[in-house]
Amino acid sequence: MSIGIIGYAISASLFLLFSVMLLTSWRGRIEGIYLLVASFTTACWAMAAVAYQIDDSTLTVTVYQLFEIARNIAWFGFLFRLLYNLDKASGQKQRNLVYIPFAILIGSALLIAFEPLLQINQALRSWSVNISLPLVGYLGFAITGLTLIEQLYRSTRPEVRWSVKYLYLGMGILFVYDFFLYAEALMFNRVDTTLWQARGLTSSLAVPFVAIAATRNPSWSVRVFVSKQVVFHATTIIAAGVYLVTMAAVGYYIRYYGGSWGKATQIAFVFAGIIFLITVLFSESLRSKIKVFVNKHFFSYKYDWRDEWLRVVQTLSDGRGGKEVRTRVVQAIADSVDAGGGYLWMMGHVGSYQCVSHWQASPINISFDADNALVTYFFKSDWIIDIDEYRRFPERYDALKLDPELIAVEGSWLVVPIKHHEQLLGFLLLTRPKLSKSINWEDRDLIKASAKQAGSYLALLQTSEALNQANQFETFNRLSAFVVHDLKNLIAQLELVVKNAERHKNNPAFMDDAVNTIGNAVNKMGRLLTQLRQGRFESTKTKQFYVEESVAQAVNQLYAYLPKPQLTINANYLKTIADKDRFTAIMVHMIKNAQEATKQDGKVEVTVDRQGDNAVITIEDNGIGMDEVFIKEKLFLPFQTTKGNAGMGIGVYETREYVNSLKGSMKVDSAKDVGTKFEITIPLEVASQATDNQRSDTAEAEL
Repeated sequence: MSIGIIGYAISASLFLLFSVMLLTSWRGRIEGIYLLVASFTTACWAMAAVAYQIDDSTLTVTVYQLFEIARNIAWFGFLFRLLYNLDKASGQKQRNLVYIPFAILIGSALLIAFEPLLQINQALRSWSVNISLPLVGYLGFAITGLTLIEQLYRSTRPEVRWSVKYLYLGMGILFVYDFFLYAEALMFNRVDTTLWQARGLTSSLAVPFVAIAATRNPSWSVRVFVSKQVVFHATTIIAAGVYLVTMAAVGYYIRYYGGSWGKATQIAFVFAGIIFLITVLFSESLRSKIKVFVNKHFFSYKYDWRDEWLRVVQTLSDGRGGKEVRTRVVQAIADSVDAGGGYLWMMGHVGSYQCVSHWQASPINISFDADNALVTYFFKSDWIIDIDEYRRFPERYDALKLDPELIAVEGSWLVVPIKHHEQLLGFLLLTRPKLSKSINWEDRDLIKASAKQAGSYLALLQTSEALNQANQFETFNRLSAFVVHDLKNLIAQLELVVKNAERHKNNPAFMDDAVNTIGNAVNKMGRLLTQLRQGRFESTKTKQFYVEESVAQAVNQLYAYLPKPQLTINANYLKTIADKDRFTAIMVHMIKNAQEATKQDGKVEVTVDRQGDNAVITIEDNGIGMDEVFIKEKLFLPFQTTKGNAGMGIGVYETREYVNSLKGSMKVDSAKDVGTKFEITIPLEVASQATDNQRSDTAEAEL
């Protein structure tokens, strides 16, 4: 029996088996019929090749040639169908691309049809007759197949190529070999007998690749199931066989080149190899690793990972934020393996891991110190602890000593670490499902993936809580800074009263002014303390007043300081609606800033003017000034100043915020060592907008 008969027989058997699998699992899709016809036709072609080699009569040769043509046309039909599906799915017509392989196919068929079948029979018998036309036709068939594969690969989106790449590889085996066979035959005007006989074995190599592609495409209607135990044992036997053959080859080499010691050395080496193989086969850890490898690479996954991932994200995202996120974390991970419930521990303020949430479980009060054995274990490892496995095989957990309280929790099942960027955020205790089950590698992978996603949510929650707390402190500090800034101005007024008291204490007019000043200071300090206690600044005295009067009042309060501010009023009766005391206070801030930034012999000029429906207050000095970078990046930020320890950097920021609340604007023009000019624009109250302004400004005039 020749190698050709064996090869074609194997090919026929494999394609026939694949055809049976397709037929018994057909789901009514047209692609399944195309694939079934192509596979069955290839099986018939291989059986015809076997018959031809046994009996090379005219009938067997004719049948073989017919099935040769039919096999190619059947596969072309299947590939054309796939190309049509891609064309339809993309919504783009690619008829110009289809014309190329179709034209080659028609031309090849015509070339073969023009050659008498008798001449083909004679050629196959003698292998020497000139049969260039049929060979060109068969070569055209091979080129047609390769062209279709190329177009299919190029038309398939990269993200879905994984499902059909093995089909392209399997078909490539058939058509590349045909191309090589017939190209070589055209060069030498004869078909190489060895190549033709090896064609059967080569074609059988395409079957597993096409089968894998079919299992990844349900519309092709094939469902392949092989027992995990069978695959595991087959893999073990094959590996053992390869090992023994390798050992035998090495032993033969030792005997052949070992001289007088060769035979003894060979026996010792082979015996040692067998002992090593037996030891390995009885290794439980090795068998477990082989099982995991087989399950991962030879069987479909237990879970639909896309659906599981969407479920985890949906569970974590639903509902309100805050502390409810912790409960949803427990639920999301517990649902991954149908756990009955669970508990979540996270680091608390006291430096230990506290039980912060639970889901479908009774509350417990168990804490773990930062140096606890479980916490230390999770810092070093991401391994999920199976309580049952821990009880039976504690050595698998590196001599870990779990707290009896944790093990004693009703239904305790799995302990899962939750990490974020290698930081241990906490860990979960899952309780047993209603139906007892064990977990495998895929369950563990799913739990770990869910825990990593949950860790991101918990880290975000921790960050949000820390940010909220920081914002509360920042708000309090900001309010405190404003209060201190205002108190500084009030103290300056009281210091001025005390300074002049010795000299003018017998002057009734001075005493009246001093009492009024002290009374106003007390009222302002009381209001500031109230606002600090409430956590916000409020304007409670919104009313109409004249802008020029408020500015003049601010100038008078600071007239005793050098350089004395000079006031120029170019427009009167500039009525606006705001809190007059607050407005006067920001004018005091701005004028005081100008005085502190200017030498005593310098100048500070304050001007009040009108532009349309706006009042414009200009405060200009010839002090130290500011550079462009400071104005752009720091001027309007709190706690930024050019006065060193003499200022707090609050006045300009507070002024801008209040002016913006009045729907006004603020401009600055300054140069280093030249001076600064602030221009504040405030909308005025006019008859056409009095009602609307009063309503809106009352609501928005806050600082």
